Amino acid sequence: MGKLSAIGVIIESFTSGGDDIIGKIVEIWVQFRVPVLAPLLRILMYVSLAMSVMLFVEKVYMSVVVGFNCLFGRKTEKRYKWEEFKDDVELGSSVYPLVLIQVPMFNEREVYQLSIGAACGLSWPSDRIVIQVLDDSTDPVIKDMVKVECEKWASKGTNIHYQVRDNRKGYKAGALKEGLKHQYANECDYVAIFDADFQPEPDFLWKTIPFLHHNSELGLVQARWKFVNSDECLMTRMQEMSLNYHFKVEQEVGSSTHAFFGFNGTAGVWRMAALNEAGGWKDRTTVEDMDLAVRASLKGWKFLYLGSIKVKNELPSSLKAYRYQQHRWSCGPANLFRKMIYEIMINEKVTLWKKLHVIYSFFFVRKIVAHIVTFVLYCVVIPASVWIPEVEVPTWGTIYIPTVITILNAVGTPRSFYLVVFWIVFENVMALHRTKATFIGILEAQRVNEWVVTEKHGGASKAKTPTRQHGRLGFKLSERILMLELCVGIILFVSGCYDLAFEKKSTNEHKKGQRMKKTLGVASRTSNGAQMYTPSMVKA
Repeated sequence: MGKLSAIGVIIESFTSGGDDIIGKIVEIWVQFRVPVLAPLLRILMYVSLAMSVMLFVEKVYMSVVVGFNCLFGRKTEKRYKWEEFKDDVELGSSVYPLVLIQVPMFNEREVYQLSIGAACGLSWPSDRIVIQVLDDSTDPVIKDMVKVECEKWASKGTNIHYQVRDNRKGYKAGALKEGLKHQYANECDYVAIFDADFQPEPDFLWKTIPFLHHNSELGLVQARWKFVNSDECLMTRMQEMSLNYHFKVEQEVGSSTHAFFGFNGTAGVWRMAALNEAGGWKDRTTVEDMDLAVRASLKGWKFLYLGSIKVKNELPSSLKAYRYQQHRWSCGPANLFRKMIYEIMINEKVTLWKKLHVIYSFFFVRKIVAHIVTFVLYCVVIPASVWIPEVEVPTWGTIYIPTVITILNAVGTPRSFYLVVFWIVFENVMALHRTKATFIGILEAQRVNEWVVTEKHGGASKAKTPTRQHGRLGFKLSERILMLELCVGIILFVSGCYDLAFEKKSTNEHKKGQRMKKTLGVASRTSNGAQMYTPSMVKA
């Protein structure tokens, strides 16, 4: 009834005319704002604050676990057996398990030599290691270059196979799946995967394989990423802060508490038996690595994260490449959650506590809530409350919780702590893009399976060479000017300026209006003879 009367006032105001146009517009805004917009914004505020609390509790919990592990020396790798392989005169090299190294790539002109060289440089008995280069390149020139590089290493005695497909079905998952169909691949006990820009140290296998070999319950060993171009620009510094938190906290906590975490798609070693039991690679989402990890975990396999082992790789150094990557990383998990939530719930091989962890902590809070609350609360609710003073966001939701979350994220990269303000701005800039991608994944909308390979330049030194500039003259305006983000930025800027200039005035006017409303109500009832009020009663 209140909403109908407000609409009636609006129509009447437009039709009655008057000289004070601005005053009428303000009056109409107030009449529409109070009964219609304020309740809707208040509901959105409560929902976003609830999500903010969920994220806050999750962050604090993970920080407590990491702190406990650091203080009491409860390192994850200490929980599992690790022994060096011992040579046996009778058995010879057969005492070592057979290891497959997969290197998927797509038009990797700048990094193919680095990745193939690093894979072929891994230290392991030569007759117990197989290198498999999975080339999905569509550029014939690059394809020939990769083939020649593989032939060069083969001439040196390296057991390397150059594999190509006649299509790109399934993208990376399809290439990895196709690679495992070969007879020599099926004979291997373990498979290590390295994306085209990853460069493992020669002793990588000596440090990881023993964990799998001596602990039959382990299905995956994941190493940490080390960024070779983190100092290239401010954007790569911001990425380093976010990813360091992911590895130092999220992966560490998952490994130490539930022996489960999301496989990062590279710099990891799988037990072939675990991979096969889980159903192998699937291309139903853009996060085939996470898909495999969840399915393997539901089969009872445990995972181990080794933060002490670092593999060099490259961060996206252009906003375009980073946006494509973040779309895939935000859309894929949300879509996978939609596809697997029922499968997780009915699974009988894992405990109820672990299922709760996967559904609530791993998927819902970290992959969905974390993206949505950043945009909705900080880019919608708080700016809107500037224009709708009837809705007041509590201080703990605008200052205390965000401050704690920010500090917990920043401490993972002490050298960049002074850049925390830029990190906040950067994360809010990306919030709209990630939120949009999350909803695309949940609703399975258009672009849900979009896969754009992240552009690589072979490290900071090569990224600054003229080869990176070859296409800049023909750029599209739509690629440089992001209209949706620009509009949101303008709204935030105007809201901030308005709040800075008129906060006290609008607050005082709002309070004055409330007092006037109460006074008019008292006067109206008094004039109607309903009840006589004394000044003391009015004051009360």
